[in-house]
Amino acid sequence: MEAVDRYDSPLATRYATPAMVANFSDRRRALLWRDLWIALAEAERTLGVPISEAQVAALRAARERVDFARVAEHEARLRHDVMAHIEHFGEVAGADAGKVIHLGATSCYVADNAELVMIRDGLELLMDRLVAALDALTSFARQHRALATLAYTHFQPAQLTTVGKRACLWAQDLALDLETLAGLRARLPFRGVKGTTGTQASFLQLFAGDHAKVRALDQAVAEAMGFSGSIAVSGQTYTRKIDTWVVSALADVAGSAAKIAVDLRLLAHKREVDEPFEADQVGSSAMAYKRNPMRSERICGLARFVHSLATSPRETHANQWFERTLDDSANRRLTITEAFLATDAILNLLVDVTAGLVVHPPVIAANMRDELPFMATENVLMRGTSAGHSRQELHRLVRAHSLEAVARMKRGEPNDLMARMQADPVLGPFVDADLTAPARYVGRAPEQVDEFLGEFLAPLMARHEARRGRFKAGVRV
Repeated sequence: MEAVDRYDSPLATRYATPAMVANFSDRRRALLWRDLWIALAEAERTLGVPISEAQVAALRAARERVDFARVAEHEARLRHDVMAHIEHFGEVAGADAGKVIHLGATSCYVADNAELVMIRDGLELLMDRLVAALDALTSFARQHRALATLAYTHFQPAQLTTVGKRACLWAQDLALDLETLAGLRARLPFRGVKGTTGTQASFLQLFAGDHAKVRALDQAVAEAMGFSGSIAVSGQTYTRKIDTWVVSALADVAGSAAKIAVDLRLLAHKREVDEPFEADQVGSSAMAYKRNPMRSERICGLARFVHSLATSPRETHANQWFERTLDDSANRRLTITEAFLATDAILNLLVDVTAGLVVHPPVIAANMRDELPFMATENVLMRGTSAGHSRQELHRLVRAHSLEAVARMKRGEPNDLMARMQADPVLGPFVDADLTAPARYVGRAPEQVDEFLGEFLAPLMARHEARRGRFKAGVRV
């Protein structure tokens, strides 16, 4: 069947990076299963099970020889994916080596443990992308640390902030997400070698009742797969509580990225900040003049999808009967993979956007111009009160002039509040020429940028120094 006649997830074909797609590919999964069977056979041999070095060597030599058409033939007959791979691995490794594949194990030995390896490596990839986004935002915040801009509450003009300070708000969310993923990665357990219902009964029999060897087997396989140890107890599967941690953490990352993207979409509407826009990029097939924030919009759409996935692992975890029920399998095959691919796509876009933001200071200044006189009224009140005037009387005068200025603005005329106050015999003495200088109204925003970058973000980035430069965004479509 040609590709155009088959449905493929757009997460794999359009949005996610090749590295993340490869991490969850069928080939990666099949090779991990084989790695697990090799690790099991090697550890069993080392601990005294009659498995020869030649048998293990044959398994290693056949590791890369995966014929998925042949696996499909076996699965069509057996109706069992793990058994299909066992039979095929035995075919390519040889009958003698095939005897020791999966010895004492259950299907979840390969399925769950391989899934945990892919989750672990997927978290590593996402952390690389978060570090790249944080690097871009660090440079952006430092460059614009003192560039005054309107701040908004309820999307109504409030006081001023700086462009750099706003970027620090974005970076702080991503930094918290990076800490969350790092902590999750550190405590992510291996399922290990636990047997059919988690009691390790088959392995205890294999080692003639030697509990120490069973424990040593579990530890040896975990270490062979890059884990320091395995989960303390399990049923047939590792607890699906872990899946709730993972997908919830990914949903948090998606939410942080979407918050940034929403802000950028609003700023694009204000024409203050634009996301990257390539020379031949088309904003609209109908309206040639349009420059839509399409990357930010895509981040928001993908984030909504990840958020919708976060409820599924909770339902799966809550509905696992006793030691295991199979209603988790199809659900997890979709949910976990799609959540990682979508989050990867989001961060790929975010790195591209944050590295190429374009700021328009003249527009920012123009948008502040009509609002600054209102902000200056508080200083007028304070000065007048300090000079002995009634605060209430000053407030009445400022309010009257403000309402008249607003009425003019609603007719499309400029804000003349400053001129009105200067002409007022009571307020005029307290209105000086630089009362609307933006720098007077940003508070400690520039200093907060310096403190955030130096005292909070720099130590975090130092802990992830090895990740810096490992990821460069590549927006595909």
